[in-house]
Amino acid sequence: VQLQASGGGLVQPGGSLRLSCAAYGGGLSINVWGWYRQAPGKQRELVAVSGSGGWTNYADSVEGRFTISRDDAKRTVYLQMNSLKPEDTAVYYCNAELGFQFYWGQGTLVTVSS
Repeated sequence: VQLQASGGGLVQPGGSLRLSCAAYGGGLSINVWGWYRQAPGKQRELVAVSGSGGWTNYADSVEGRFTISRDDAKRTVYLQMNSLKPEDTAVYYCNAELGFQFYWGQGTLVTVSS
């Protein structure tokens, strides 16, 4: 299974970005999608998760600003990021659980700066 993330870039504070991550191969349904991020000098942290049953969960720091969504037919997950702050600057990674295995995307850089 390969995960391909895209959508990162440079945005001004208060702006928006939408990240995408598509899964290729494997053939199984994806049970849980997750977005994580890692800022320079910090540990990777969970941003948002989406379960196949429709549940979602967010880090407190992004609650109300970020929205995770999924298109199971396209085996793709999205992260809509609004009201971005400089502290959201990080490499964002997608993660997928299927068949009791976890897979990571390559990461996409989000920089929030004026």
